[in-house]
Amino acid sequence: MARIKIDLPAAFSFSTSIPVRITDLNYGGHVGNDAVLSIIHEARMKFLAHYGYSEIQFAGVGMIMSDVGIEFKSELFYGDTVIASVTAAAFSKVSFELYYLLEKESSGKKIAVAFAKTGMICYDYEKKKIAALPEEAREKLSG
Repeated sequence: MARIKIDLPAAFSFSTSIPVRITDLNYGGHVGNDAVLSIIHEARMKFLAHYGYSEIQFAGVGMIMSDVGIEFKSELFYGDTVIASVTAAAFSKVSFELYYLLEKESSGKKIAVAFAKTGMICYDYEKKKIAALPEEAREKLSG
């Protein structure tokens, strides 16, 4: 099976810090794969809030995650703080991609922890169907 390779964009439009919680650790004593996905979800919520949105209130529509890919680079431990950088790209009529660069600081240097990508599809929760990507949101997230 081919390994997942995520090509990150050259620049990110948003960055936030997320502390590692004790509940993020697995039996190996480091952050579990499932917790990394939770950290990505938290970064996405903060990214959307920065632009005045949420997954349910996205310029008149909602959104759902259609896929996710994570390329793990190094371990995280309790006490680490994740520096999560996020940006949007690859806009279509109904969807876009979010890219994530997760890093930690050690000895004054940033170390890559994970690269990730989530596919986001605009969705009308009342009608239970895919919706058009609002132009307002495309403009905000593109800039």
